[in-house]
Amino acid sequence: MSAAVLQKQFESLLGGEQNLGWQSRREPELLPSGIPQIDLPRGCLTEIIGPASSGRTSLLHSILAQATAREEICALVDAEDAFSPHAAAAGGVELSRLLWVRCAHNAEHALKAADLLIQGGGFGVVVMDLGDTPPRMARRISLTSWFRLRRAVEYTPTVLISLARQSNAKTCASLVIECGRTRANWSGARGVSRLLRTVDVCARSTRRRIECSPVYTAKAI
Repeated sequence: MSAAVLQKQFESLLGGEQNLGWQSRREPELLPSGIPQIDLPRGCLTEIIGPASSGRTSLLHSILAQATAREEICALVDAEDAFSPHAAAAGGVELSRLLWVRCAHNAEHALKAADLLIQGGGFGVVVMDLGDTPPRMARRISLTSWFRLRRAVEYTPTVLISLARQSNAKTCASLVIECGRTRANWSGARGVSRLLRTVDVCARSTRRRIECSPVYTAKAI
C-alpha cells in the first residue's frame, strides 16, 4: 500500500486533512559554528567527540563565541570542573552571556542539570561537557536518559551539545562531529629545545553528509 493511499485512509477516518498530524518534519534551523561547513541543528542533540588535543574544545569555543556574539544566552554544564573562562574569553566567548554550572566530577549531576536547563528554556546553546569524564563513567548514562534529553530539546530553538571523548548518545544524536589532530607545528631545531606553536585539527560529521572542513588551527597554550 502506497503512502498516499494510507494517508487518504487516515484523512477519511479523522475527518479531513486538517486533523491529520502526520506531516513531514521541517528541516531544523542551523546554528553557525564559526568553522566552514559545520553548522549545528537547533532542537537536536549534537555530539562533539575526540581525544585530548583533538580540537574539540576549540570548536566548542567557536560555537559559543558565535552564539554569544548574536546575544544568545548559553549554558555550559561542566562535569569535571575543566572549563577555563580565560581560554574561552580568548576564543571570543562573551562570558557575560554564558552560565557556567560546575558539577564537581559527577556525570549524573551534569545530566540532571542539562535536563533542567533545557526544560527551563531561554538558552540558545546548552553544553554538557563530559570531555574529561572517564569513558567508563560517561557510559553509565543510559540511552533512556539520552533519549529523554533529545525529546526535551525537540521543537525548541536550543542547540544541545554533548562534548566527550567518544560517542555516548548513539542513535539519540542527530549529528556527531568527530575531531582529530592532523599536524603539530613546532618552532626550534629538531633534537634541541622546541616550542609547540599551533595544532592543526580537522572535524568530520559521522551522521549528516558534511565533508571534512578545511583544517582549522588551534593555538597551543
